[in-house]
Amino acid sequence: MIKVGDKLPSATFTVMTPEGPKPKTTDDVFKGKTVVLFGLPGAFTPTCHKNHLPGYRDQAAALKAKGVETIAVTSVNDVFVMGAWRDASGSDGKVEFLADGSAAFAKAIGLVLDLTERGMGVRSKRYSMLVKDGVVKTLNIEEAQGTAESGVEKMLTQV
Repeated sequence: MIKVGDKLPSATFTVMTPEGPKPKTTDDVFKGKTVVLFGLPGAFTPTCHKNHLPGYRDQAAALKAKGVETIAVTSVNDVFVMGAWRDASGSDGKVEFLADGSAAFAKAIGLVLDLTERGMGVRSKRYSMLVKDGVVKTLNIEEAQGTAESGVEKMLTQV
């Protein structure tokens, strides 16, 4: 499992652009930048949609005022779902949506959550991290249902 001080592994996400789906590598997102990344089990799922994402969207200016250049969310959903979620949540221009459709990134950082018994397959655990130039500076992993450990309130104290 990834830990503070580790460099993020190379991976490729998919992002929705006006021209359609495009690949975006970890270098594209993190190299030379200060980034808040949060991961969650699924787009439009109750806790993720109503509690986790809105905090980061609504506090984007506060995070950027503290030196964060990019706020990004990743989930094990396809790029079309992530694009629709970005648009439906009013987060365009505030949060970058990184689709990890096959859970390759979640697996590479060791933060997978097996929800097969609940009909959702392999997903990402709920977490947040502050990443500087590809290196994890803080890491907050939810061990229980909810967003207290990985929500924006905690992240605001860590940047």
